[in-house]
Amino acid sequence: MSISFAVRGDHIQLDQLLKATGLAGSGGVAHAAVEAGEVRVDGKVESRKRAKLRPGQRVRFAGEEIVLVAEDGANPA
Repeated sequence: MSISFAVRGDHIQLDQLLKATGLAGSGGVAHAAVEAGEVRVDGKVESRKRAKLRPGQRVRFAGEEIVLVAEDGANPA
């Protein structure tokens, strides 16, 4: 099963995504998972904790897949 996550703005950092989805309880847990090679982005191991992720990308971690989508109805300036 996959989780659909709406990206606000242009991108979200990988560590922030893992925390926002609840797959990592803290930034430290997210960083450790990335350093251990447990996180894949678009099928490849991602080693950058703060990799900028954009709508259309897929992240796999802890048996879950997160699909990034553009946020609809962004707040007008």
